[in-house]
Amino acid sequence: MGSLAPLGQAPQRGGLKLTRRQKAAIIVHLLLSQGVDLPLRDLPDDLQEVLTQVLGSMRHIDRDTLDSVVAEFVAEVEELGLTFPAGLAGALNALDGRLSPHTSARLRKEAGVMQAGDPWDRVRGLEPGDVVPLIEQESAEVAAIVLSKLEVGKAAQVLGKLPGDRARRITYAISQTTAVSPEALDRIGLSMAAQIEAQRASVFDKGPAEMVGAILNHSTSATRDDMLMGLDETDSDFADQVRRAIFTFANIPARIAARDIPKVVRNIDQIALTTAIAAATDGAEKAAAEHFLSNMSGRLADQIREEAGEMGKVKAKDGEAAMNEIVTTIRTMEAAGDLLLLAEEDED
Repeated sequence: MGSLAPLGQAPQRGGLKLTRRQKAAIIVHLLLSQGVDLPLRDLPDDLQEVLTQVLGSMRHIDRDTLDSVVAEFVAEVEELGLTFPAGLAGALNALDGRLSPHTSARLRKEAGVMQAGDPWDRVRGLEPGDVVPLIEQESAEVAAIVLSKLEVGKAAQVLGKLPGDRARRITYAISQTTAVSPEALDRIGLSMAAQIEAQRASVFDKGPAEMVGAILNHSTSATRDDMLMGLDETDSDFADQVRRAIFTFANIPARIAARDIPKVVRNIDQIALTTAIAAATDGAEKAAAEHFLSNMSGRLADQIREEAGEMGKVKAKDGEAAMNEIVTTIRTMEAAGDLLLLAEEDED
């Protein structure tokens, strides 16, 4: 097929046959010379080593040999019908986002595999704010290694989000990272990727405050007040987070812009709206009722006022059920992207 010529000699025709490894090295070198970004890091370490050694041992090949190797490679590619992921790690990557997070995390743990490829790619893909909790509990030396693997601008943003003394220790530690071995670098990268995977594969879709807030959204006002009072005594900071996560009928004026009220009214069952307004006789709930009435068409507002008046006194449980139905509809609209809730301002 052709021969390899020693460095400094003209390529010769005929002679020794090329091995499959040499042919693979020719194709790799050709593709790299054309600017193709080959994911060679995904190969097993021993194959990466062999490929590097073969590339280092080769010098010149003639045009006929190159054409023959390329033709053979193209023929083999055309004969391929379908390729499957390499091993369980590759299968998990191929199914990423399609398996439940819990199942994916369990399979990775049981098989002892991590994401294929460079684990540092996972770290580099994080937003600066997501890197901060990743390195908060790490030593300054490990944090310095993580920052050194980030793009410079992103690393600067991460440092800016850290306390001054912590940022200074990490900055100094960066000067010590040149002595880190490749093996240690891989271990740290895998550890960081494992933490990212564990966070992403959390069984719960919401944080604790959001979860408690969602539960209390559908509780009676008496239960909600009692729970918040108990949380105030146990953990006042967490209680404040839960209050921010709670969205009830009384929160509507602060969370829904006046211009969006007609859109909300079109999606709400009118009997539920009338019942809720009839039940909202004082305090924040009455203010929420007025927020609806003053921002819908005058004719519809008059009609609802009249029907609410005819209902008389509404049972507490019926009023709360109607208000919860309205809140659920609003949350559904928000989740579908049909409504943007206003950010609730923190109290001073």
